[in-house]
Parts: sequence; structure tokens; C-alpha cells
Amino acid sequence: MSVATSAAASAAGLRRAVRESVSGLPREFWWLWTSTLVNRLGAFVATFMALYLTLDRGYSASYAGLVASLHGLGGVISSLVAGVMTDRFGRRPTLLIAQSSTAASVALLGFTREPAEIAAVAFLVGMASNASRPAVQAMMADIVKPEDRVRAFSLNYWAINLGFAISSAGAGFVAQYSYLAGFLGEATMTLACAVLVFLKLPESRPERGPGGAPARTAAGKNAGAGAGTRTGTRTGTEIGGEAGTAAPPEAKIGLGTVLRDGRFMSVVSLSFVVSLIFQQGFVGLPVAMGADGFTSADYGFAIAVNGVLIVVMQIPVTRFIQHRDPRRLLIVSSLLAGYGFGLTAFAGSIAVYALTVCVWSLAEIVNAPVQTGLVVRLSPVHGRGRYQGMYTMSWSVAALVAPLMSGLVIDRFGAAWLWGACAALGTVAGAGYWLLMRGLSDLREDKEETGGVPSTTLAAPSAEAPPEAPVRAPAEAPVKAAAPEAGGA
Repeated sequence: MSVATSAAASAAGLRRAVRESVSGLPREFWWLWTSTLVNRLGAFVATFMALYLTLDRGYSASYAGLVASLHGLGGVISSLVAGVMTDRFGRRPTLLIAQSSTAASVALLGFTREPAEIAAVAFLVGMASNASRPAVQAMMADIVKPEDRVRAFSLNYWAINLGFAISSAGAGFVAQYSYLAGFLGEATMTLACAVLVFLKLPESRPERGPGGAPARTAAGKNAGAGAGTRTGTRTGTEIGGEAGTAAPPEAKIGLGTVLRDGRFMSVVSLSFVVSLIFQQGFVGLPVAMGADGFTSADYGFAIAVNGVLIVVMQIPVTRFIQHRDPRRLLIVSSLLAGYGFGLTAFAGSIAVYALTVCVWSLAEIVNAPVQTGLVVRLSPVHGRGRYQGMYTMSWSVAALVAPLMSGLVIDRFGAAWLWGACAALGTVAGAGYWLLMRGLSDLREDKEETGGVPSTTLAAPSAEAPPEAPVRAPAEAPVKAAAPEAGGA
């Protein structure tokens, strides 16, 4: 085969892979995806806040750390508040409020000069900018078919990192001339997202049918008949298994319900452990490299590997993992994250640092969409906002704890102990996922479509049902085959 023929075949294969990765998703998803990309293209505050405060405004590193912590604290609070708003008022209103508030607060931050005022506005920016996450994730779960959710979450994660990679480079040039231009640019891009949501995205919150069961979603109305009864259009009769048998009424879902959900809170706890590991790439790694005599440019090169790998590998890796056992994926990704950072203890050159980044970046590529899909699977359909808010909070809390953890360990024991701690945390997370996922066979694959009624309840035949009534039983197979019906996890 000639070189030209081989190249043509490779190009054709690449086009086919891309087409298979993006085909079959509803139009509403792509508008939401575009909104995410535009939002991340304008990211400036989170990336350049420390440099702005220390280099441009002349404040101390301690003050910059305090502002960063307040920004993170705002995210912790808004994760829960926005989760409640997402369920109570709808996904679309929450998105519009969050994005409009972010645009206004970011613009205000650019004009704020007094230390106390900067800290207060940074807290507001943290609240506003994180408030959209539960709504985005809940809307995505609403409008995408269960078997496509891992792919959808991966594409969304890819958009986040693609936008971040582009904005980081572009905003760096902008910051050389005017930090105010960067703040106003982010405000403008975020406002554009709000306009896009207002014009193109309908509300997707499922409506309640008779007896509290979920009836229809905007996805079912707008995403076409392909989703059919598989995306939330089931009635109580269909769920019950025979005519005249409706699903049990849906209990009222509040934050207390989420906190009492032991399995879900176990996932949140494991998510916190994993995110605590990943955060070290941005708080522990630069400190450790600086202590070893490497420059900020060296760190920039090493961490750039993370963004490049995610942009290049997210789609092909997603095609590989989409129909594989989520239990193994979560266990393996946790171990890769822990031991990827653990290998940093042996790094002595930029090449080795970049190699360790490759290892934990692969873990990030696998973990993010699979874990998000698991959260959707464990979330009752009318409580998705609150459940997603609690899940998002685990990452926000990790962003608060990680700097304290890395600083304390490096100062007292040295960087090698930090990387050893990461390996230990990865092992703990892997064991936790193994224990947790052993019991997932008792969750029906369509739990989310039944308002969160446990499968064991639904699987039991009704006392009034005839013997031949078609009653579903929970099966092990959908879980082992990546549970496409169960929210993509």
C-alpha cells in the first residue's frame, strides 16, 4: 500500500471516528455545548487572579491566597443553592441568573480597588460562576438519552478544556497590556452565553405526571422521538409493568434527602478524594517544582501537557470506554491518578515531570465523564439539581483543602511525602469504588426515570398483578456493559 493510500485511509478513519463520536446527540445538547465552549473561551479571573493581585495591584501572596479561598468558598455555597434552584425554578432560569450575575460581578471586579472590596467581589464571582454547573449537568442529563450520556459528558468536558487552553494563551497576551480588558472580555463572553441560553435552550426540567411520577421533559418534546419513552416520557402505567399499576408516588426531595442517600454521599466522598489528588497538579506541583529549582516556564510546559492531552485524547478515549465496565474504569482511573502523582517523587527533569502529568491526565480523561454519569444514575429525576449541586460541592471543597494540604505537607515533611500521600489517596479511592460498585446491581437501570424509586421496590410484583404481568427484575448485565440505560455510568 502506498503512503498516499495509507494516509487517505487514516484520514477516512479519523473522520469516521469523529462522526461516530458526535452523531446522534440532540440539537439542544449542541447549543449547551456551544455555551460551555464560549464561557470557557472567556475564562480569565480563575487563571490570572493571583498574578493580577500580586503583580498588577501589588498585594502580598498571602492576600492573593485569601482572595482565592474566598472565591472557592463562594463556589461551595453556590453549589448547594444553585442545585436547589435548578430543581425548584428550572435549569434555564438558573443558568440565566448565574451567567448574568457572573458577567456583572466579573466586570465589577475589574474596577474594584480596595482590598476589602476586592475580597468581597471575588466571593460573589465565585458564587455566580459556580452556580451554573448543577444546571448545566442536570440539563444535559435531561436532554441526552441515557446510552449517550458518557459520550455527551466527555464532549462537554472536552469543550471546557479546549476553551481553557485557548483562553489561557490568549488571555496571557491580553494581561500583558491590560488586566481590565481581560475582566471585561470575560464579562462579555459570559453575557453572550446568557443570550445564547435565552434564545436557543428551552426549559428541560421534567414535568410531574399523576401521582408524582415524571411525565415528560423538554428533551422528550424537543429532542425528537428517538428518545421516546427512554428519556423521561414514561407514564406510571409503563413503569409499573402492567395496565392500571402506577409507580409509587415520588417523595419530596430536599437537601436532607441527598444527605441521607448513603450510596450517593459515598460517591461524593470518593469524588472529593479524587479531586483532592487532581488539584495537586495546580497547587502542589508548581511549589514542588519551584523548590527543585525549576522556573515558572518549566512548570507551564509541564502542565500544558495536561490540556493538550485532554483536547487530543478525550474523544478517542471516550469511544474506547463508552461501553466498558464503569466499575473498572473508576477503580483504574483512581489508581492512575494516585500513582501518577506518586511518580512525581522520582522526577528530576522536565521530561519526567511531563511523563507523570501524562499518567494522571489519562486518569482525568477517564474519571470525569464516567463519574458524572454515575452521579446522574444515582440521582432521582426530579432531584437532579440538588444531587448535582452536592457533587459539584465536592470539587469546590477540594479546591479549598488542596492548597492547605500541599502547603502543610511540603513545609513539614517535604514534597516526596505529598506525592506518597497522593498514591495512598488513590488507593483508598480505588478500594472505595470497588466496595461501592459491588452493590450497584440492586439499582434498576431506569431508577432516574422513575423519580428515584429504588429498583427493589419496583421489581417486586404487585399483589394485584396477574402472574403473567411483565415485571422487570434488576440485572447485573447492564452494569457490566457500561449500563447505557443508567445515565451513562
